[in-house]
Amino acid sequence: MGAELLCLPQDSGAGHLSFYRKLCYGIGGVPNQVASSAIAFYLQLFLLDVAQIPAAQVSLVLFGGKVSGAAADPLAGFLINRSRRTGSGRLMPWVLGCMPFIALAYFFLWFLPPFTTLRGLWYTTLYCLFQALATFFQVPYTALTMLLTPNPKERDSATAYRMTLEMAGTLMGTRLYFIAATVVALTYPVCSTLLYLGVKERSDPSTPASGQGVGFLAGLGLTVRHRPYLKLVISFLFISAAVQVEQSYLVLFCTHASQLQDHVQGMVLTILVSAVLSTPMWEWVLQRFGKRMSALGICAMVPFAILLAAVPMVPVAYVVAFVSGLSIAVSLLLPWSMLPDVVDDFQLQHQHGPGLETIFYSSYVFFTKLSGAGALGISTLSLDFAGYESGACRQSEQVVVTLKVLIGAVPTSMILIGLCILMVGPTPKVPSRANSRSLGR
Repeated sequence: MGAELLCLPQDSGAGHLSFYRKLCYGIGGVPNQVASSAIAFYLQLFLLDVAQIPAAQVSLVLFGGKVSGAAADPLAGFLINRSRRTGSGRLMPWVLGCMPFIALAYFFLWFLPPFTTLRGLWYTTLYCLFQALATFFQVPYTALTMLLTPNPKERDSATAYRMTLEMAGTLMGTRLYFIAATVVALTYPVCSTLLYLGVKERSDPSTPASGQGVGFLAGLGLTVRHRPYLKLVISFLFISAAVQVEQSYLVLFCTHASQLQDHVQGMVLTILVSAVLSTPMWEWVLQRFGKRMSALGICAMVPFAILLAAVPMVPVAYVVAFVSGLSIAVSLLLPWSMLPDVVDDFQLQHQHGPGLETIFYSSYVFFTKLSGAGALGISTLSLDFAGYESGACRQSEQVVVTLKVLIGAVPTSMILIGLCILMVGPTPKVPSRANSRSLGR
């Protein structure tokens, strides 16, 4: 049996995770979410209005960074799949090794260089570097879910802890952006240390110590042919892209397409507080009514996004922000709760044993990042075609209309498409207690 040494109180019961272990696991995801939150809400505005980079170059920065992160996903899956198990496990060394370099890349991403002609190249390089390093941090961290316990309900609970703390990290990111990039960068060593001290990988005897199990390409071929996995990936390609577009253009919409510029911080804060507080509620809904029914909660964003674009008034804006937080919470929690079920379903059907979790997680993140990159790149280019002027106090009517479409019609259509795909066909079955024990052996 694999040792589950822990400096905090030990777990009791078959597959049960202690509160402390779930808490430390959740804390590990905070730094990436803090940084990603600040980037999602403010990087585009920073590049356009502070660094004063043309909109076309900003589009290249955002698209290049997303593509870099997406390209790093299969590479991370390949390297981690072939890595050897150490005293700290197979996944934890990757998390700890990437941590100092991500912190430095994030710090310099918000640094304003003294030169102006090559600023586009500067930010493209740093954003690509940050996204690639963040991938090498996030892939092993999320795949660690499969090695915490073989119990599906306990994994769902640990995922809920992670999502709640990551939402809190998102809230921190929007506030710390205004203090200093140094503070955000320091969350990486602090939270990674707590993750290392509080969580140890569950050892799997059936996984070779050398990491030479099923090859990466062979494993990838098996995963992409697994129908429940394909359905999950395709549906959340659209849903995650919709959330990213909504996040990226909300600040620009409030600044240039409405009279809400004085309420930007209040709206962002409302979204994030709503998301943080509603995540435990959504975890209860998942357990009580099932994951497919819970997906309908994402629809709540649809009418309110259209309402904000049509009636950009202060009371409406705060109602929209609150409901959007509810929808964003379930849209982030749901795929990470469904992915372990898909992995278990695959292992029960194919009997390849453990070791393929990094391929599932890395390829899922790859596809969602690629869809986000395409959506953000095309939408930013649409601003350039509409005549967006960097640093201008007032934008043209064409820009205003474009921003309304980007926060209303675009995310609405993508969410509806994604939900239609998710609702079609059967969902993967959650393994029984006996099967959970067999997967854990």
